[in-house]
Amino acid sequence: MNKIHKIISLVILLTMLVPNMTKAGNDDRRGTAGAGELLINPWARSAGWSGVNTANGRGLDALFTNPAGLGHAGGTEFYINYSNYLNNSDIGIITAGLAQNLGDYGVLGLTVNSMSFGKIDRTTVNAPEPTGGTFSPNLMNIGVSFAKAFSSSIYAGITLKVISEGIDNVTATGVGFDAGIQYVTGNDYEIKFGIALKNWGPSMSFSGDGLSIMSTIQNADYNMTVEQRSLAWELPSSLNIGASYDFLFAEKEHRLTLAANYESMAFAKDLYTAGAEYAFKNLFMIRCGYTYQDGGTSDIYTNTERTNFSNGFSAGATINATLSKAKGDKRSKDLSIDYAYRTTAIMGGIHTVGVRLTL
Repeated sequence: MNKIHKIISLVILLTMLVPNMTKAGNDDRRGTAGAGELLINPWARSAGWSGVNTANGRGLDALFTNPAGLGHAGGTEFYINYSNYLNNSDIGIITAGLAQNLGDYGVLGLTVNSMSFGKIDRTTVNAPEPTGGTFSPNLMNIGVSFAKAFSSSIYAGITLKVISEGIDNVTATGVGFDAGIQYVTGNDYEIKFGIALKNWGPSMSFSGDGLSIMSTIQNADYNMTVEQRSLAWELPSSLNIGASYDFLFAEKEHRLTLAANYESMAFAKDLYTAGAEYAFKNLFMIRCGYTYQDGGTSDIYTNTERTNFSNGFSAGATINATLSKAKGDKRSKDLSIDYAYRTTAIMGGIHTVGVRLTL
């Protein structure tokens, strides 16, 4: 009972630390946040069931929804993913992560997320037609995470992110953090709850030579460089609350997990997600999920009630191979291949492939 009291106290404290979450229902704020790439789930295993794993995420895969899940990593974990974002758009996302268990000290994680857009023709006010020059926008996030198991039931974690956006002559840099807790209970630890705060931090703004222009001073014979200031924007903060339950069959050889998640968005409509995952002996897993967005307005693509281009449905699978079995104090070595597909209203959906090695 004391553990339950502790977890409830932590949930209340975490919620009180985020006054902006109380503005989630303010229509005037919707669509005004920046750094939208922080809302894209880059991990195949999590994306396969719509990021519903706030309560039961484990290892690097949990970092998008709840950094507390990193505390479940038992040894060394390396995970690399590639997303073909919106088929035929030439937008790619490469994400790599490394986690290391430090024993009683906790688990330390490092992630790098890079989004590429290919080459774009360069145009200016004076030369609106392409002149042969190109530029490449870049979005990159680097995260340092720490998580710790305070008992067999309580896990907590935090991620500090450095956010970088820009082109060749205009850039923006900022910082943000995620924080979360997980509570696990039941005879077989089959009942799980989780809560996480995502993308909280100071405002960001652009700066650079691209915001400067050479102007001629009226009634004078000289020019002057004028710099335009960029408006600041806030990060797309949100609060996740999730739960899951594992149904175990045939001496735990088969597992069916049902999970649900509610995400209170500070700058968008709230999200409701449900998902299911089936696993056979931890060798093969299939999963699916669906996200419903509260309310919405008619969009220009489908003339339906929505505020984003996602259709809400996702599916994925995992194949896991044991490279070497555990012996004594040595952990087993496993290699996993993950795949996820997310449907979208336009441009053919999002494909994500991941390879994970655990030592």
